[in-house]
Amino acid sequence: MISQFAAFDLQVSIGAETLFTVFGFNVTNAFLTGLVGVIITVAILVYVALSVKRGKYNRFIGLVQWVFEGLLNQINDIIPDKKLAKKMTPLAITIFFVVMFNYWLSVLPGLDSIKVNGIPILRSSAADLNFTLALAIITFVTVQMYAVKYLGVFGNAKRYIRNPLKNPVGAFEGALEIIGEFSRGVALALRLFGNAFAGEILLIVILLLTSYIASIVLPFFMLFELFIGFIQAYVFFVLTLIFTSLAVTHEEHAPGEDKQPA
Repeated sequence: MISQFAAFDLQVSIGAETLFTVFGFNVTNAFLTGLVGVIITVAILVYVALSVKRGKYNRFIGLVQWVFEGLLNQINDIIPDKKLAKKMTPLAITIFFVVMFNYWLSVLPGLDSIKVNGIPILRSSAADLNFTLALAIITFVTVQMYAVKYLGVFGNAKRYIRNPLKNPVGAFEGALEIIGEFSRGVALALRLFGNAFAGEILLIVILLLTSYIASIVLPFFMLFELFIGFIQAYVFFVLTLIFTSLAVTHEEHAPGEDKQPA
């Protein structure tokens, strides 16, 4: 089995590969697939919104509505401030659908079979570290913006910077909070990237190993990857809300600094 597997010409690139160049800009397979994913996301949501507005319903519209309402309920449950929840809704739900549809594009039949100059056209942008890092940075910046808005510049700074002479424990906690902010962003990006990249490799390996019975075996793994894509999008969505909620509800007083009763 090992020698048979070694005979396969399996080439895997961790980074996105350039398909062609436009005015000096490298168009990668992940960028092209991501662009298609965004178009699909916008088209579906606009179609559902217009259909609901016109009073037209079918099972597909009902399914999208059901998912949307479920996400909306999650937002209201995680973020107690209704105004903030309303402001976070567009970003959080957009992240969910964009991540999910882009992840699902990597599960399309014919994975790694359509190539240009030996480079596969189909590669999920979720399996591109640039894309996942960009989403993590957007989440990080959004969290900090709302933290500053709700706590103020100095109030937000107190989450990280405290007087080490008056409160050494609080100063240590602040340093850990700074490390935690960056580690959460990195974890968001790497979690999505790792799962999407591993999913693509899994499907390719299963396709090579099963050979003639791939049409029977592969659909089960494809369904599994569709489920994983939904879970990964939901995890990114929930963590974005949790990080925002923690930032704006952060206590200004560290342990030991609570006001004493008069």
